[in-house]
Amino acid sequence: MRYFEEAKKIWQNYVPRSGQSDTVEGELLRAVEKLRYEAQSNGNGNWDEGFKMFCDYLLETLANDKAFSAETQEELVANIKRLLDYDYPYLEDDLYDRIADRIVEWSKFHKGPIKREKNLEQYR
Repeated sequence: MRYFEEAKKIWQNYVPRSGQSDTVEGELLRAVEKLRYEAQSNGNGNWDEGFKMFCDYLLETLANDKAFSAETQEELVANIKRLLDYDYPYLEDDLYDRIADRIVEWSKFHKGPIKREKNLEQYR
């Protein structure tokens, strides 16, 4: 992971012990780490709409953002779509780390933290 220390700071400052983050970058990082844990620890055995919502949030927020080149956007879409293939959990760290790096880049580009409203439908 290229931006481990920066991601760690986002996690420590903006991801609560439970529940959703009040910031976009905190929620993005929470989403990718929830997806990582579910795949690596549970083999996506608990996969449900909540995990799909995490992928959708990542796609909606990152995939078409001006912070990234077209090539990086395509890579993000491919990586997140791979996570959506929950019948075949992605178990290696590289994909999750790449997404986390993009979250840090997104935060730097937008000069975060960026406040967000919680999604009342997200129960994970």
